[in-house]
This record gives sequence, structure tokens and C-alpha cells, in this order.
Amino acid sequence: MKKLILLALATATLRADDVALIELRFEDGVKRNVAIELREKDAPATVANFKKLADDGYYNGCAIHRAIPGRIVQTGDPLSKKSSRDKVGTGGPGYTLPAEIRAKHTKGAVAAARLGDKVNPQRRSNGSQFYICLAPQSQLDGQYTVFGNVIQGLDVLDLISEKPTDTNDYPIERIVVRHIKIIPREKLPAPAVATKPGAVPPGQGQRPFWRRLWPW
Repeated sequence: MKKLILLALATATLRADDVALIELRFEDGVKRNVAIELREKDAPATVANFKKLADDGYYNGCAIHRAIPGRIVQTGDPLSKKSSRDKVGTGGPGYTLPAEIRAKHTKGAVAAARLGDKVNPQRRSNGSQFYICLAPQSQLDGQYTVFGNVIQGLDVLDLISEKPTDTNDYPIERIVVRHIKIIPREKLPAPAVATKPGAVPPGQGQRPFWRRLWPW
């Protein structure tokens, strides 16, 4: 794992101006993009790992598995690719990352999820799950690794956060990451005008699962 991060860091150095372009797909087939600038200086190992997973297609098919209106959306759990929701929120690539806690949780901040302090006193980040702040979340500053910031598509994420959810804040409508592409900033396409995808009737809830990776 150490060699993988060092290699990815070397690659990231050559791609410091890259951005992550996330294509999301709604159940009705509508596709929307979210663009994230990656904060190499604040969280070099976390950014390097994110780029590696994106390039490998690791995020393809992951669902938005947590959404709180006006606060956050979260994705990156490989377990969310399956139909069962029983343990979604607990998955990852099988490793964690060292804490790189420097940047603040401003509006649009992108941060790595992790297990709580009682079982994770070093505040190591999950290897793949991340959340996006839809408003400033100063109460989270100094606790989680912020490694990016949304520069396009925050309105799309706001829309997702308003979707009906089950008892674990998991949207009833299945909204998935179609892919994440790491591209040079100058090749970032102009943002599309968002239209609200059709609402989905709420479904049955489920019992909470205490070991989910939540930012609070």
C-alpha cells in the first residue's frame, strides 16, 4: 500500500492542475456532472489515492448512499453497487489512509469519511468513501480530511439531498456514479443547465447500522 501511494503521489505531482469530473445518473436516465478541484497541497496522499481509484474505475456504479437536505451527500462505498442495503456505508477498498487534516469544511468542500474516534483515534480516512458539504460545516473542522472542493454541479447535489430517503439517509431513488474522470482543468466542459429529474415515491426504511462511516 505504501508503494502504491508513493507511486500515485509521483503521478499526482505531474497532474496538479487536474480536476475530477463525476458523472451521476438518476433512475430516469438523466445524467448530470459534478466537477471537483483536488487540493493536492492540503491532502497529497488522499488526492493521490482518489485519482488512482478513479482511473481504475473503482467508483463506477457506486450509489449516493447518504443525503441530508442542505448539509451533505456521500458516496464511494463499493457495497452500494449491490441491490442489498444491509451494510452499505461500511465498505471500502480494504485499507485506510493517514489523516491529512488541514482544510476547512466550507460550502462545496469534499472530505474523506471515516470511522468514529472511539474505534479510530488516529482519525484515519476510509480508502474510498467521501462526502460533500452543501453548506459550511465548521463543527467538522479539525476532524476529517478535506481534499477537494466542488467547482461545478453543487446545484445537482443540492437537488439530490432533497430526495426522499430511508431511515439511514439513503436516497430511495438509486442515483449512481457512472464514472469519475480525472482531466486537465482546461478540458472541463461548460456546466449543463440542470432540470429536476422525476421524483420517486418513498419506499420502506431499514434499521440503522452503527458502524457506518459518517462525518458525525
